[in-house]
Amino acid sequence: MCFGDSNTFGTDPLVAGGRHPDDMRWTGILQQQLGADWRVIEEGLGGRTAVYDDPIEPVPTKNGATALPIALHSHRPLDVVIIALGTNDLKSMFHATPRVIAAGIGLLAHMVQTYEYGPQCAVPQVILVSPIHVKPGIAASVFAGFEEDAVERSQQLAYWIRQEAQARGCGFVDASRVAEASDADKLHMELPSHRALGTVLAEYITQHYA
Repeated sequence: MCFGDSNTFGTDPLVAGGRHPDDMRWTGILQQQLGADWRVIEEGLGGRTAVYDDPIEPVPTKNGATALPIALHSHRPLDVVIIALGTNDLKSMFHATPRVIAAGIGLLAHMVQTYEYGPQCAVPQVILVSPIHVKPGIAASVFAGFEEDAVERSQQLAYWIRQEAQARGCGFVDASRVAEASDADKLHMELPSHRALGTVLAEYITQHYA
């Protein structure tokens, strides 16, 4: 299961209100490359945070810590849970340092590892994906809540999320090593980045969990 935000949902930065086709999003690329032995479940929601309630979001269900247990219960049994969050936690209203954001993501990993799945279900492996970097100019974008300091803080997330992954026995992939935000909206991935991220995750899963 891929539990993430708008870059898991597949928001298209080049089309207002658009969404990349399902077979071209990173989750779709992951499915293609893993093959029929795996079923990739996409749980992406625009605006989703790791642990915060966003008071200006029109849909009041963006807190990942609230939604994750529901998703786990709905989709069990699960072999691997990919947590790809952190970008929306950079919004200025949350006043969160990169270390605090990573701690929230670590809490989600702990929730996956300690959830009561039932006697017939094994505990899934967890992969933490550090997000792509927010690009300069984000404060002038259409996405309310981001200020320019989000750029530098986004660049520091990988270090702290890696620490959480190591401490909790999780896998780790740094999306910013292979993917980037579009120059169009400073926040969302275009199709080449989706393909690159899906490919790297498929390789990681095949190497570690197949």
